[in-house]
Amino acid sequence: MSATEQSRSGDRTPAAEGGPVRIRKALDGLPSYRPGRPAAPAPGAEQAFKISSNENPYPPLPGVLEAVTATAGTMNRYPDMFATGLVAALADRFDVPPAHVATGTGSVGVLQQIVQATAAEGDEVVYAWRSFEAYPIVVGISGATAVQVPLAPGARHDLPAMAEAITDRTRLVFVCTPNNPTGAVVRRDELAAFLRRVPEDVLVVVDEAYREFVRDPEAVEGIDFYRRHRNVCVLRTFSKAYGLAGLRVGFAIAHDEVADALRKTAVPFGVSGVAQRAAVESLAREAELLERVEALVGERARVYDALVAQGWEIPHTEANFVWLALGERTLDFAGFCETAGLVVRPFAGEGCRVTIAEPEANDRLIRLAGEWRAG
Repeated sequence: MSATEQSRSGDRTPAAEGGPVRIRKALDGLPSYRPGRPAAPAPGAEQAFKISSNENPYPPLPGVLEAVTATAGTMNRYPDMFATGLVAALADRFDVPPAHVATGTGSVGVLQQIVQATAAEGDEVVYAWRSFEAYPIVVGISGATAVQVPLAPGARHDLPAMAEAITDRTRLVFVCTPNNPTGAVVRRDELAAFLRRVPEDVLVVVDEAYREFVRDPEAVEGIDFYRRHRNVCVLRTFSKAYGLAGLRVGFAIAHDEVADALRKTAVPFGVSGVAQRAAVESLAREAELLERVEALVGERARVYDALVAQGWEIPHTEANFVWLALGERTLDFAGFCETAGLVVRPFAGEGCRVTIAEPEANDRLIRLAGEWRAG
């Protein structure tokens, strides 16, 4: 059949010759990242809610959308490759040298830059499990070996066990606090004791994507540890509290040699000019941002208390989500919620992560969780 005949018949599969292309074996068996699915209204429901991606439910801050709109007129030009204005604003905000700031396409983008800069085949990367689902993906792509250390009771990091897992092949350790998807934080004394056991040439990444939601006074503040340890790198994002998930802006704060390596492994021009401007404007309006964050923290307490009152056993959370350990019933619960117009994030065989969202979505979660328990 000719190409013209294929097109007329509706078969758009090209009749290519030859065998399959060789793909790296390191990718065999790697999980694919699963984004939260869009919410579809249930029959009879006025509105559906997506509480599966830990997004900020509020629209852009006043002034940010206007700045983005104005900047969009220059989209025919490449952005500032080194995000100079954003780096300067971040350096001022956190009182660090601009040379210690590296940017990327969301915290996942910076995460991949970190792995590319530190680990390759034959190396090991240590992290807790379950933790952020991108960790095994980016480690696997690098060809390095993932060393997963089970969580301790309370769905918390077991830092003593993680220290024991470090070998002479270890190049990198991830400490996710608050932990995604369980919400538990690492305390300052725990991280201090852990760092005393980590070799100085092993990079420790304190992944703080949800730091703005933390209210525990004993919780780690990654910047404090970065100031005292050359092998500590802090990872943050504008996707969660700042509400810029669709623009993909993340950043790391690290000492010279690490930050420089992250700039070398970054995708050139990866952070768009629109994203850079939105992040700078959001930093300038941080007081307004924190009012919204405080409202979400209040909703978090309301949801947590209501679920506990229903009989759920939930780890203490300092993030903008809660963890429901459902085990083998995880997918059943997710399906039950979806039929009622509420999309949650299931981890098959383990549990569901549910985002703290607008009050109406939270009300529906509380109602459905209660019905599930009663049923």
